Amino acid sequence: MSGSDSLEGDINIPMSPDRSAPIGSDDQEFNTLDEPVSETIKRDLSAIGQKFLHVLYPKESKMLLREWDLWGPLILCVFLATVLHGSAGSSGIEFAQVFIVYWFGAAVVTLNIKLLGGSISFFQSICVLGYCVLPLAVALIVCSVLQLVDHTRGGTTWVFVIRCVIVLLTFAWSTFASTAFLADCQPPRRKPLAVYPIFLFYFFIGWLILLH
Repeated sequence: MSGSDSLEGDINIPMSPDRSAPIGSDDQEFNTLDEPVSETIKRDLSAIGQKFLHVLYPKESKMLLREWDLWGPLILCVFLATVLHGSAGSSGIEFAQVFIVYWFGAAVVTLNIKLLGGSISFFQSICVLGYCVLPLAVALIVCSVLQLVDHTRGGTTWVFVIRCVIVLLTFAWSTFASTAFLADCQPPRRKPLAVYPIFLFYFFIGWLILLH
């Protein structure tokens, strides 16, 4: 799921250091095949956590592009699909529907960026779009808690209003974060055309969260 060794070369971003290259003056080599599985998992989880922090504090950064992976987007996708399906009942949203919308939507947005001349690889864009769903995932957690409170009180209008505000704020957060990471990868004159599908992608996910 990691893309440090299969970039398409569309964007001139330095790659991560070769983990099998000599390190230090004693020519010792570092190879992930020689380390314990626990260390590999810890390192990967640490990298995913750092990317999540970058999304929570969006700024122009190349980390999500330089060290892209699909583990974070996969975790968020499974979480959204599980919660939305579990709370929707038999007549609501299916797990597969959320899964398809998540990945198909990200692929369409990425294809649009590529057609507009964006200097970014396919999986780099999928990584950024997937990680930037994090604010909406947080909104889903908060809205689920508010729904539980609302059910205990028999249903109130103010809870729905608060949920709308939360989803709107996190939708704006996700859109801003993704455009901040992708700012330098799009032709300046075509940025509005590239941002509009991103806007629709996160808006649709936010709408699902609001209606679940």
